[in-house]
Amino acid sequence: MMNSAPIFQPVFGEQWQNLPPVMHKHYANRPHSNDVVTVEGIMKIEVSLFAKILSPLFRFAGALVPYSGNNIPVTVHFCSECDSSAFCFDRIFNFPNRKPCHFRSKMFPVGGNEIVEFMPIGIGWHAGYRWDGQKILIEHCGYNIKLFGRLISLPLELLLGKGFAWEEAVSNNSFRMYMEIRHLLFGKIYSYSGEFAVKEVIIHA
Repeated sequence: MMNSAPIFQPVFGEQWQNLPPVMHKHYANRPHSNDVVTVEGIMKIEVSLFAKILSPLFRFAGALVPYSGNNIPVTVHFCSECDSSAFCFDRIFNFPNRKPCHFRSKMFPVGGNEIVEFMPIGIGWHAGYRWDGQKILIEHCGYNIKLFGRLISLPLELLLGKGFAWEEAVSNNSFRMYMEIRHLLFGKIYSYSGEFAVKEVIIHA
């Protein structure tokens, strides 16, 4: 039987009912379904020199986007999978004079308010989600890999830094967001930010 509750409802727990309407649209996808939510926006991407040095690693891992830019049109499809509880991202960055650049990942709830966002290579960013009354805060909990059905911690902070993000409602149909990676030695090495409008919510019966 299809679960009618969104994937992220148990992640936010009692806070779910307090989220703004746009966040209910943003996180409408249910597990084991064909649900699709599409948002469109304009983003600013900042890549430091250190992050550019790491860009071959990011490309190999299928993580992030290795180009800086302002006013970059971005479309994001949030998709469910019929055979899993994954919350799937397909981010499409349209840089001038380049082919569309995709950044794909899959999020899986792992208990409580925590999720792991896996990159195509299998490395996951472990993060906690919480609503502070104004914003959704997404806070670093570590890096993981899944082996034999178990999450194994990876000590990658000294190489990759720690992630942090937030999302904030602008209206009932739009939200702004910010994400950064901060390194212990080099400070902020990567960030992207922008404002998005929900364009389509397809919830299959």
